[in-house]
Amino acid sequence: MVKQISLTHLKRGQSGRVIQITGGFGMTRRLSAIGVRSGKRITKISAMFMRGPVNVRVGRSEIAIGFGMASRIMVEVEEKVGK
Repeated sequence: MVKQISLTHLKRGQSGRVIQITGGFGMTRRLSAIGVRSGKRITKISAMFMRGPVNVRVGRSEIAIGFGMASRIMVEVEEKVGK
């Protein structure tokens, strides 16, 4: 089963593929420049409590993305069979 959620709803250590970025041209261009674009695998490393930045790994890079931006990144998460 495939589940689509925003990056902010991923659990720590959970991975998925970016399927959509619901933002304007400037935001999608800025995210693309740091490696966050459709089709890329992304892993949530950690997040701050109460709307703080979200730390993620994309490729070999670890980056922090603001909560507002992270909430506009839609990720496709594959549920493990038997869970």
